[in-house]
Amino acid sequence: MTALYNVVVKNRHVEGGNVAVMEFESTTSTQLPQIEAGAHIDVHLPNGMIRQYSLCQDPKQQGIFRLGILKDPESRGGSESAFNDIQNGTQLQVSAPRNLFPLVKATHAVLIGGGIGITPLITMAYQLLHEGASFELHYCGSSPENCAFVDEIKQGELAQFTRFHFKSEGASHREFFESAIKNIDQTGHIYTCGPNGFMDWVINLAQTQNFPDRQIHKEYFQVDVETTGDAFEVVAERSGKIILVNSEETILQALAREGINIEMSCEQGVCGTCMCDVIEGEPDHRDVYFTDEEKASNEQILVCCSRSKSARLVLDI
Repeated sequence: MTALYNVVVKNRHVEGGNVAVMEFESTTSTQLPQIEAGAHIDVHLPNGMIRQYSLCQDPKQQGIFRLGILKDPESRGGSESAFNDIQNGTQLQVSAPRNLFPLVKATHAVLIGGGIGITPLITMAYQLLHEGASFELHYCGSSPENCAFVDEIKQGELAQFTRFHFKSEGASHREFFESAIKNIDQTGHIYTCGPNGFMDWVINLAQTQNFPDRQIHKEYFQVDVETTGDAFEVVAERSGKIILVNSEETILQALAREGINIEMSCEQGVCGTCMCDVIEGEPDHRDVYFTDEEKASNEQILVCCSRSKSARLVLDI
């Protein structure tokens, strides 16, 4: 199981009208671990849900985790609890940082954030700044008043590396990035985070310019994933059980019904926590965690959302 830390909330305030910015400090003698650029943590919310949030801070800061949490009107309950129920003094449990969106060494890094997707990119920008690396940060949003961390960036050491693209100020994201991506060195790397449509647009734009897929990095906050489909059998090899996965349930739910509990977190195919090895059968991958190459290999599956193309799927559980 993932190690958990007991933390207390400090310095909570709201920026941009609907982003709760907060810091977590340990309530015990165990100091919170050092973070990496691109990392996130699991937050055990007051309503019982577990949600992933990107760390947004200077990686040199020790002993704290800082988050920026958007109050999403389309939330399934996670962001509502995070925004309303977590206040200064609230005590919670959080996981150790995990990094599914790491920086890689490159001649130049282009960081493109949309809305609350700026959070992991701010951490990356601080890291690149400390390393003396070549980079640029692009912050796209509706207006300065409706976005978080604007003042911090404008008034701090990231200012000279940042370009803001606010619609309220007449910015044309399409026009700018069509031109900018054409001029990116083909040995550079692009990192993008934000709403799914925004990210898909950035990625497609880079691909149309023949930018190598291996140099395009993305992080999804949440996705709408269809988990239903035809029923099939799962053989839990080590557990010695054969389980029918009904059309309206996930593999994860079917396993839990039979007493096989798999560690999980996001339940959206984003975080990779529920990964299982495939021994036999053909998965129907519905996650955004694996690369296309990893999906084609059919060696592993995320049981929270993916299904089976074959009538039987044998898993190493």
